[in-house]
Amino acid sequence: MDNRKYLPIIIVGFVALFILFGLSSSIFYTINAGERAVIFKKFQGGLDKENVIQQGFGFKAPWNDLYVYDVQENNAEEKMDVLDKNGLSINVDVTVRFNPIYDEIGVLHEDFGTNYVNKLVIPEVRSAVRQVMGRFTAEEIYSTKRAEVETAIKTETETTLKQNSIDMQELLIRSINLPEQIKSAIENKLKQEQEALAYQFRLDKEKSEAERKRIAADGEAVANKIINSSLTPELLKMRGIEATLELAKSPNSKVVVVGSGKDGMPLILGNN
Repeated sequence: MDNRKYLPIIIVGFVALFILFGLSSSIFYTINAGERAVIFKKFQGGLDKENVIQQGFGFKAPWNDLYVYDVQENNAEEKMDVLDKNGLSINVDVTVRFNPIYDEIGVLHEDFGTNYVNKLVIPEVRSAVRQVMGRFTAEEIYSTKRAEVETAIKTETETTLKQNSIDMQELLIRSINLPEQIKSAIENKLKQEQEALAYQFRLDKEKSEAERKRIAADGEAVANKIINSSLTPELLKMRGIEATLELAKSPNSKVVVVGSGKDGMPLILGNN
């Protein structure tokens, strides 16, 4: 049997396997957990925005390009100098946590590409921080309205990123640094305000206590006046007679002299 006639087929097979092995990285792909991907089809209409590829194994034409996105929560830190309402320079340290919206990877890729963090997220955070802080004074940003400032920055950043296929999970202002002279002036002012509030609290407390005592004294005076007006001689005599009768029932030895006391009240003498 002559095997030479199969030699061309064997050679073609080896060549095909070699080519297939060389192109395997361009044909087969694996999307890991926490990833999504889109394909750019060069000869079939370009970017396929509607079909976002889920995690798993797949294959594509070698001439098409696969773009893989990490859709797990990511974070970016940014330090910047901004101006307050009065033009004072403030150094702010901000952290934003975010992730791409899973089903909108195609739109995100078309508008910003894989470098969307530097093209979209960070610029929008910087813009929101500058705009919001420009509406407040340094003192408000540093102390009295810090929570309001942070909430406003979060709201504006979240809205803009949402419109561009990004879910913002959290935005944190890690630190706000003012020029030392301004910072000291604000802290001294706050300290004086706290001392003034404490002093006012003590005054209010003392006024309340004085008012309470006055009301109690007035009430006691009225009560005494009512009692005194009700103690007539006739009532006192009646109460004295009642007390004498009660004491007469007592087994203790005693002497009861009727009519010998002041105003004719009974006088009671005991041996104790």
